[in-house]
Amino acid sequence: MNYRQFFTQTAIKAVEFSQYIAQRRGKGYIGTGQLLLGILHMRDTIAAETLDKFGVDYDSAEQVIREGDGFQDVLTPEETPYYTRRAQRVMQGAIDTAREARSFVTTEHILLSLLSEGEGTAVRTLEDLDVDIEALQSEVSAKMDDTEDEVKEKSARRKSGKDTRKGLPASLKKFGTDLTAAAGAGSLDPVIGRTAEIDRVIQILARRTKNNPLLLGEAGVGKTAIAEGLARRIAAGEVPFLLEDKHIVTLSMTALVAGTKYRGEFEERLKNVVDDVIKAKNIILFIDEIHTLIRAGGAEGALDAANILKPALARGQMQIIGATTLSEYKKYFAKDGALARRFQSVTVDEPDAADAEQILFGLRSRYEEFHHARIEDTAITAAVRLSKRYLTDRFLPDKAIDLMDEASSHVRMKSAGGTDRLVGLRREIAGVVKEKDAAVSKQDYEEAAHLRDREKDLRAKLDASRKGEDARMEIRVTEDDIAAVVA
Repeated sequence: MNYRQFFTQTAIKAVEFSQYIAQRRGKGYIGTGQLLLGILHMRDTIAAETLDKFGVDYDSAEQVIREGDGFQDVLTPEETPYYTRRAQRVMQGAIDTAREARSFVTTEHILLSLLSEGEGTAVRTLEDLDVDIEALQSEVSAKMDDTEDEVKEKSARRKSGKDTRKGLPASLKKFGTDLTAAAGAGSLDPVIGRTAEIDRVIQILARRTKNNPLLLGEAGVGKTAIAEGLARRIAAGEVPFLLEDKHIVTLSMTALVAGTKYRGEFEERLKNVVDDVIKAKNIILFIDEIHTLIRAGGAEGALDAANILKPALARGQMQIIGATTLSEYKKYFAKDGALARRFQSVTVDEPDAADAEQILFGLRSRYEEFHHARIEDTAITAAVRLSKRYLTDRFLPDKAIDLMDEASSHVRMKSAGGTDRLVGLRREIAGVVKEKDAAVSKQDYEEAAHLRDREKDLRAKLDASRKGEDARMEIRVTEDDIAAVVA
């Protein structure tokens, strides 16, 4: 059962421990009992703390399960246990509940789903330990609601409402985008995998010196996604104290340079950005294509961007996350030794086919929502396989995502029936409006009133048709559609 793209790291560890228990204790399956033990194993969670409040700890639950179910040596550690049907329902229930809240699955979601199941080893174990199931369910739900409220308050404090740029210094409002605010508002795509790279970036940012990460990887491997993943962690409060109130802000070098005509104009813009970042004290700049810092600005005799940034970086007054390719790093960036020394490299490799598939599965819902289409599992597998085989000059996952996007767009455009109906209604409305205006000009108000009512009816039909198109999502993107795009 594939769960990683929907779950928090803590929930993944809990489920993996459930699998470990099943393997080591002689179970050929993962049932609700193993899931309960996995939750209890993750002690520093709301779920485990609430269970402890009701008198349930790992040892007591394990003893009850052992006595009631028994552990037999029927499985070697190399074999992978399967999920029972009840455990599958529990996991799917947790995923569905989290989706409704636009959240990743936590151990609390799994516990609530276990309790909602009403039967199974987990519930029997809790009942044997004299736990009031309904009271426990209410307690966990209440604590989850409180946690969601805290997250919303943090998001509000990070200015993550409709205007995600509000609260940024003036220069960054013009030349930057607040990724942390965007993550808090839920407008960033999910980041699948890349845990090791994000952890390494956090570790570098927490250093006292040379605390500027530099992401090195080919175009399309997901360097920007790592910055977005960090922003999502900050918005969710899943970072060390040192980073919890930071804002990851992208700085567009193109926007900084655009429109500059005179010597010193670019330098003045960049100095304003640096001054604003230093004053704010809670902004980490993300600069993609950071090699463009070298000689940016262009005018003869002018300072390049790198020389403007070096003093602030050397004094530790600001932090930057950079991103570039290895070839561009060697060609431009590494030649400026004083600048390169301020950065710590983080290699971002191209994901393998299996990881790329997981990334596409994680992004699928966003593309389905945008294209109003169902993207089949086989289409995702084909997008990875065919892009790897035929688009050899590009890299995963970007090229596979492009295939999925292009095929979805192509299929949507082919299904013109609904679109033609909407176009026809719009044309009819335009004609009625024109006739109504003419009637008003002639002071034929009775006819104008009749046409107004006709316009209302047509607009109601248009709204209903549009909602019906959105709701049906009956168009499917298949493996053949992916192949057609490649061809």
